[in-house]
Amino acid sequence: MLRIERINVFYGDVQVLWDVSLKVNEKEIVTVVGPNGAGKSTLLMTVVNLVHPRREDHSQRGVFLREARIDHLPAEESIERGIAVVPEGARVFLEMSVLDNLKMGSYIRKAREVREKSLEEVFTLFPRLKERQFQKAKTLSGGERQMLALGRALMSKPDLLLLDEPSLGLQPMLVTRTFEAIREINRKGVTILLVEQNVNYSLEISDRAYVLENGRIVLEGRGEELLNNQHVKKAYLAM
Repeated sequence: MLRIERINVFYGDVQVLWDVSLKVNEKEIVTVVGPNGAGKSTLLMTVVNLVHPRREDHSQRGVFLREARIDHLPAEESIERGIAVVPEGARVFLEMSVLDNLKMGSYIRKAREVREKSLEEVFTLFPRLKERQFQKAKTLSGGERQMLALGRALMSKPDLLLLDEPSLGLQPMLVTRTFEAIREINRKGVTILLVEQNVNYSLEISDRAYVLENGRIVLEGRGEELLNNQHVKKAYLAM
């Protein structure tokens, strides 16, 4: 589904990602874990072309979706090709209703054609959103806003869903519910690339995972393997 091959990303003269490579197979959940400032969010923003990797002479370097290179495309083209992103912080349109926020996610043609069906699917996944569909988003709790951000992304009918710290700032019970929802979304056939600091939860649900430190991939493996890795235990699980 997604292949990232030896990309280097800069903000001005400051390099943030160094020769980063990873892959996400169809219908997998793949997680990238690492400390603050490691470059995890930059990695996701590069996939959706909000940040661009440095142009390289080597034709095999770059970001590839189903083996077609996409890192030169405008950001809106990434959405048309089936990628959706939920940024960190549950960013929603606060003055708009829950329903209108969701509808905003279905503006591309393939999504507009099945909007009503998609709404029902989102409301089934998140019944609280159905209860509050006519309320303004600013009246929602933090957990409800995260549900709304996830639901809005699903309204675009993505093949690949990028999630940036979906559990950030949530109460423990809502963290559990969020990861249950991620599993359910994946079971419905959506491929997921997850960036997350909650290492225990994220590795438990992941098919495979990568550890990103100081802009470099330092470990990779199956989720359960990394949960038992001594470096991961010491650095991220305080064990």
